Amino acid sequence: MTSTSTQQQASTGVIDPVQWPDVAAVRGSAARAEIARALFRAAVSRLPIWVRLPGGHQIGAGAPGAPVMVVHNPSAFYTRLGSGGLIGFGESYMAGEWDCADLTGLIAVFATHIADLVPAPLQKLRRLAVRRHPADDEQTRDGARRNISRHYDLSNDFFALFLDETMTYSAALFETGPDGLPVAADASLVQETGPAQAHGLVQAQRRKIDRLLDEARVGPGTRLLEIGTGWGELAIRAGQRGATVRTVTISARQRELAARRVAEHGLASQVSVELRDYRDVAGEFDAICSVEMIEAVGERYWDTYFAQLDRLLAPGGRVGLQAITMPHDSMLASKNTYTWIHKYIFPGGLIPSVAAIEDNLDRHTRLRVTGRLDFGTHYARTLSIWRDRFLARGPEVAALGFDEVFTRMWRFYLCYSEAGFRSGYLNVSQFTLERA
Repeated sequence: MTSTSTQQQASTGVIDPVQWPDVAAVRGSAARAEIARALFRAAVSRLPIWVRLPGGHQIGAGAPGAPVMVVHNPSAFYTRLGSGGLIGFGESYMAGEWDCADLTGLIAVFATHIADLVPAPLQKLRRLAVRRHPADDEQTRDGARRNISRHYDLSNDFFALFLDETMTYSAALFETGPDGLPVAADASLVQETGPAQAHGLVQAQRRKIDRLLDEARVGPGTRLLEIGTGWGELAIRAGQRGATVRTVTISARQRELAARRVAEHGLASQVSVELRDYRDVAGEFDAICSVEMIEAVGERYWDTYFAQLDRLLAPGGRVGLQAITMPHDSMLASKNTYTWIHKYIFPGGLIPSVAAIEDNLDRHTRLRVTGRLDFGTHYARTLSIWRDRFLARGPEVAALGFDEVFTRMWRFYLCYSEAGFRSGYLNVSQFTLERA
């Protein structure tokens, strides 16, 4: 996506496929397409899925009920796959060249088998084939503002279509059943996409926020800093506890709605919502909370981020940090790779590993992890609800000016993310940090 199309997208809410040449046109060499075809067919032949090609030909090793990937245009699909790898895989879906009724299940299979999709001898050539991150996506102050705007400034009305009334865009924490998996307050909510399901999600989001505030010991008189405002629910919950809250964001549209929500709750005198980079915050705070913001910091700035937490925390204070994580070896293998998620959803970011978080704390701060809760299965459930609600609001998405390419892109993104947590490739944790 070019910077011009990004600005048009943010200002009008309309995405024109012509502005995305990778989606509007198919480019790539015949030789690379043929290599991609051979590798794809060899990989799929041993996976528990089915790939259905024109003419009724089918490949795969799926059992009855396994995900079925229906390829409408094999030539275009293999050309994109050969030219762009996994980026091309996603772009081909955006262009409507293939479909799958169980998109999450399909991607979960690929995520589970990511290490053996390509034969071992060819994996050594991976670094020669993958794309590097564009220089413009570097998370400098200016770059971070551009990157955040590309996603979070799409439209507050758009996000409100699939989020619940708390406007919380991070993993919810559901009640847990005897099997350790998240459960709904009412089993009927599992298939529900209306107000009842939204109510269950509201409870789970507030449970997540309240737990993090408890871990940070936020109560009456607490001076709380929040890094990454979102749309303001954590700041509101903290203000209702009697805390004095300073919350910072670099998303103009999030700041606008968060400030309005704070005022509507009668908390404007307690809660300050600022358009400010976390690197520019000064002061001293009894508690600091940051929910799923570190993923957007960028590896180069992790030391700055954690050092800032240490610098701003008052003696005896606590940090409540919620972060998406991936296994350390996966992070090392992928950290320099430009992916579909970077290109279309979250430019410039990197999901850390638990080891990377602990190492940065050890090397750059006096802070240490004193508590941790992992709840990745809850994120899979959260994303499933968002996906169902997003798809159910299709006409309203279109009414906001977003086209079919955008709708397919967001469906792919939500299913892609859900698959990551469902397969165990991704996790999410709440960390409690204190000075050693």
